[in-house]
Amino acid sequence: MANEFETGLNLFGEIYGEQAATNCRAYAESDSFGSKQAEFAMAWAFGSVWSREGLERKMRSCVVLGMMIALRQSDEIYHHTRMALENGLTRGEIEEVLLTAVPYCGLPASNVAKAAMQKAFDEIDG
Repeated sequence: MANEFETGLNLFGEIYGEQAATNCRAYAESDSFGSKQAEFAMAWAFGSVWSREGLERKMRSCVVLGMMIALRQSDEIYHHTRMALENGLTRGEIEEVLLTAVPYCGLPASNVAKAAMQKAFDEIDG
């Protein structure tokens, strides 16, 4: 798992910046509550899944956003919207992901997603 953790941390740093990766490492290596979960997430999600070559990051962002919309995971939608932009999706493409989710996930789920996405855009715009 050490190799996947390092791979994941490197990818995380490319997307969110080196300071965020440094902070994540410090937390994952601490004895704080939830630190082991952070280590698992970094190794598994970023080190094993996001680092795979089967899909470009842009496409993987579309897939993950769609799943998070279906699950109504507003915090994850917020973070993955920011990540999607870093991975090359445009705001228009993110809106297309949102619109594609409407008939499959429903208006309530898409409304949750729209609010989380807008929050991400607003914070980026300052």
